[in-house]
Amino acid sequence: GCCRLLCKPSALAQHLVRSLGRSAALRGGRWPWPRWPRLQMLRQLLQLQPEPEPVVARELLQLPDAGLVALDWLVGPWEAGGGGGGVSSPVLLLIPNAAGKVTGGLLQLGLRALERGFIPVIFNRRGHNGCPLTTPQLQPFGDPGDLREALSYLRCRHPAASLLAVSEGSGSGLLLAYLGESGSSSRLAAAACLSPIFRGRDWFEAGMPWLYEWPLLLHLKQGLSRYAGALAEAVDMDRLLGSRSLRELEEWLFCRSRSRPTSWELYWERNEPLRDADEAAVPVLCLCSADDPVRGPAARSLPRELFRSSPFFFLLLTRRGGHCGFPRAGPGRCWGHEAVLEYFRAMGEFLRAEERRKGQPRPR
Repeated sequence: GCCRLLCKPSALAQHLVRSLGRSAALRGGRWPWPRWPRLQMLRQLLQLQPEPEPVVARELLQLPDAGLVALDWLVGPWEAGGGGGGVSSPVLLLIPNAAGKVTGGLLQLGLRALERGFIPVIFNRRGHNGCPLTTPQLQPFGDPGDLREALSYLRCRHPAASLLAVSEGSGSGLLLAYLGESGSSSRLAAAACLSPIFRGRDWFEAGMPWLYEWPLLLHLKQGLSRYAGALAEAVDMDRLLGSRSLRELEEWLFCRSRSRPTSWELYWERNEPLRDADEAAVPVLCLCSADDPVRGPAARSLPRELFRSSPFFFLLLTRRGGHCGFPRAGPGRCWGHEAVLEYFRAMGEFLRAEERRKGQPRPR
């Protein structure tokens, strides 16, 4: 009743319509102030870690160029240990926004997934969220190289499990770029994006509400200042830390670097999230709100034609929900999280039915 599913007609689309239509998540109670998306955004920024506080087991993964990314396994609020779950439990990779900020909402989604039998793990890029920076470079907005290495490792560690991924906000640029670049060789069974940014260059150039941009800008500067010495040989740290917008910081970090200078136009030719969208071969659900103040007006920021033409992209569009908010009555409640987990359940059900119908085992 509160959402529309925009997609190309297919058997999978019909199955999703039935599954999501039966889901109580899309018929839940409503927040008292649904017409104030900026107030929802302020509520998210002030949101603390969920209670009880999650227990995280960190694992550092070394990349071919000696760089490091961090994998934070959510092992529950009860006891610490290795990545939990059975050998065949689905592994859910959680991708934070492009600033690397692990929000309370992302942790809540991970805990909800853990309760339902998933194995949730957070992907932290180089230098983000306390991950050591061992190379004088960070990961560009839409460069999926490090994510590909992390997924290869997860496949080796959990060979019998389905791999799933969900991204939040601007972090969706990384996931969408990976899906397009990998095509049919993607190791993922399904993916989902909460309030994704589809057009990276337009998003940076249009600017964002200061209520969202300044906290992320300060978060990025705090992280970068820890590695000022290591980055000094590659970028002008004074100009970088003096940036007054996310666009300016992105330019100084990746376009005006001393090691690999490039133009703003060429940078986005290589990093637009949807540059290879036609090659994507993994079902991906994009949960968006028409009143998202961060993504921008729906008329110019939603690639509706992509959802009409590709059998792998599904747009679940709601009138009101803000940016990664999708609130419902009750503390810490987000019906978007329930919709994403229901989508993953429905996808698993559909794939198992297809395997039985064809009489073929799932390729490893």
